[in-house]
Amino acid sequence: MQPSSPTSLDRPFLTGQPDVVQLTFVRHGKQDMPSGAFTPALWADPPLSGLGQRQAAAVGKALASEPIAAVLCSHLARAVETAREVAAPHGLEPVVYPELREVETYRDVPDGVPLEDVLSPVMWQGVRERFNRELRWDVSPFSESSAEFRYRVVTVVEGILALHKGQQLAIVCHGGVINAYLGHLLGLSQDMFFRPAHASVSRVLTGDGRRVIHTLNELHHLQAADPSLVTF
Repeated sequence: MQPSSPTSLDRPFLTGQPDVVQLTFVRHGKQDMPSGAFTPALWADPPLSGLGQRQAAAVGKALASEPIAAVLCSHLARAVETAREVAAPHGLEPVVYPELREVETYRDVPDGVPLEDVLSPVMWQGVRERFNRELRWDVSPFSESSAEFRYRVVTVVEGILALHKGQQLAIVCHGGVINAYLGHLLGLSQDMFFRPAHASVSRVLTGDGRRVIHTLNELHHLQAADPSLVTF
């Protein structure tokens, strides 16, 4: 057998290597956002919209032939509903980990107090401008911090990998969660470095004591079914 070159890219990127496990991240389908004024409690856990249900079905069908041994998800309705579509073709039930929930923005605003009453207009405008440039949760007052959120996400994902060692996994969760874990792998300071589409797929290869980002924001399964399924 011909030995590989010392500079072969197969081992660094875990391609064609033995005992490599694929971790597939799936963002939930589009949620049915409530109407009216922004209220953190109401906006935190909406169900899937009709379009989101179609997106969830499409990603479930796309992953049906893959050797997924376990499907994990957050406890939020949009993630659970999407996870059921991913799990069903494999005869699985999703395993719920609340730690996979989305970042908790404005969680510390007192109950019943409108957002406009907790910060002056100029400060709210400053928050918008800073987030637009910095893309960090820390700029949002009364919210889970960037460090707290990333610690929660990275720790639960690593725990899941340890508990399901050697298994091909699908984690159905949220755009911020996917960014937190992949941003950690890349050593990025930004909390959001890309925008996952609804029901998109991103993959990480694990093996040799390492994690390697394999794909980001796969959309072909949505585009092939119906281009209108691609939403953000």
